[in-house]
Amino acid sequence: MHSVFSHNTYLLKRQVLALTGKVRVYTPMGQLGLYSEQKMFKLREDIRVYADENKLNELLWIQARQIIDFAAAYDVFDQTSGMKVGALRRKGWRSIMRDTWEILDPMDTVIGIVREDSAGRALLRRFVLGSLLPQRYDVVQGNEQVIAHFYQRFHLFRYELDIDFSMNTAALDRRLGLATGILLAMLEGKQQS
Repeated sequence: MHSVFSHNTYLLKRQVLALTGKVRVYTPMGQLGLYSEQKMFKLREDIRVYADENKLNELLWIQARQIIDFAAAYDVFDQTSGMKVGALRRKGWRSIMRDTWEILDPMDTVIGIVREDSAGRALLRRFVLGSLLPQRYDVVQGNEQVIAHFYQRFHLFRYELDIDFSMNTAALDRRLGLATGILLAMLEGKQQS
């Protein structure tokens, strides 16, 4: 596995003024660890994740299973091994009021839940304050044990997301966790456009 997946914290930045979604993920030392860019004019989401902006070393591939799906599922593949790492599935109706995603293992068994911090804050975000109220997500497993956090930083003109896996360092594969952050940033960008 690539060394970029060995950290407990990351900072994700989405480029706001771009034709396609572009995301950079930085290590705790401030170095660029991952670069992601959506493919243009694709009917299905097709997100490639590279080791740097040269795009010579593809590490992850995130692809939607279907063209249009209210409860969309996205498969995550490790491109160095060619193996499926797992998948992310949006909980359709439940996500209208409060974003909720299932994290799936390679066999599509649910191993965790990603959800917005609270229904009240989610409603305020959607109907009143918009991007003035940053998003927060918790990743939970089993008996509501929090294993990771995604915290959006407040900025009027850019999207930044702190990713923290330090609650339980072995509970979530970093490849799947970082794919979650990238997907959240890409989809949030489409919703705000």
